[in-house]
Amino acid sequence: MQDVVLALLVKGPSHGYDLRGRLLAALGPLGETLNAGQVYVTLTRLEKAGLVVREREDASVRGPRRKMYALTGAGRERVAGWLAEPAGARADVAEFHLKLVAAAESGMAEPLALVEARRRELRRSLAEVQHTVLAHDMGSEAGLLLEGVALRLQADLRWLEACERTWSARTPFGTGGGHG
Repeated sequence: MQDVVLALLVKGPSHGYDLRGRLLAALGPLGETLNAGQVYVTLTRLEKAGLVVREREDASVRGPRRKMYALTGAGRERVAGWLAEPAGARADVAEFHLKLVAAAESGMAEPLALVEARRRELRRSLAEVQHTVLAHDMGSEAGLLLEGVALRLQADLRWLEACERTWSARTPFGTGGGHG
């Protein structure tokens, strides 16, 4: 969550309410479990870590004045590092999806390049699992588990094809266009 919030601040200062709205928009129905307090707790932790600073209170909105948070140089470096690192074998779909959204919003990484890197990572893992399957009795409990892992990797690879279609249809990286 921290890295996503940092990436959403790359384009400029924001307040927790806006950040939560952007996260909810990115996650759709899966974001319903996102507690409003999570974003504020995350911002407080990021501020203590020196990755964001509280700039000012936004007086342009009605109601309570909202604290505006801005990225520090260290925060920007962390975003760049997070976008460059592999997702890892255990990354779930929602986590990787948020990384793609954060990459596009921040302009610090090309979503299609992240999709391709993830595809290479998953193909490598699938090849390893398939090699291990050949050495095990598929009727065994371990064989059943390996089959489940292989099927999950194949499903993730198919999902990446959908990601590639969607992100390919959007405005090319770096042109600053909309999300069509």
